Amino acid sequence: MKNGNRTKVLLVIPSRIIARGMEGVFHDLGEFSVEGILTDLSRTSEVRLKNMDADLIVVDPVIFDCATRAMGRSRIAEYTDAAVVALQTVQMEDDVWRQYDDTINIYDAPPVIIKKLRAVLSDRKEAPKADSQELSAREKEILVCVAKGMLNKEIADLYNISIYTVITHRKNITRKTGIKTVAGLTVYALLNNLIDANSIE
Repeated sequence: MKNGNRTKVLLVIPSRIIARGMEGVFHDLGEFSVEGILTDLSRTSEVRLKNMDADLIVVDPVIFDCATRAMGRSRIAEYTDAAVVALQTVQMEDDVWRQYDDTINIYDAPPVIIKKLRAVLSDRKEAPKADSQELSAREKEILVCVAKGMLNKEIADLYNISIYTVITHRKNITRKTGIKTVAGLTVYALLNNLIDANSIE
């Protein structure tokens, strides 16, 4: 999946100037290899996105129109399971940024960018994909948080992991328990003594 030992990156940025600047930053960092640049999300670009074997996608959310901006991450996820990081070039609502694995700013120094990207990629490796039907220790922690009514962002902040990792844990919990609702998971947590009834809001 990696080019030698370098992480494959796809840039989805409408501004060619900014895209070339980001390409230069990744080139200078050495451990990343920019495999392609998309300046729009036309049908042709979507085909490229689907066929691109990228480890990491950096997207400027301005590429989406206002109506679909809050679902930008989901739209990209239809074509790839790569980590998706937002590039902040303009101010937007917090909801736009929260959907991504992390956010980098065009004014961030290269060391800040690389630190964030390494953390995102590390979180993805950490996300469990085991076949075991028994919940892992981290999955039990996430389950307790869900039962307490915490949001994905709150859980991510609590354990210093990305929202993507929280979502992956929740998918694994649902797959292993066969329970899809928060209420059902809360009952499961109670029955398995993972949570005390008094701690539920």
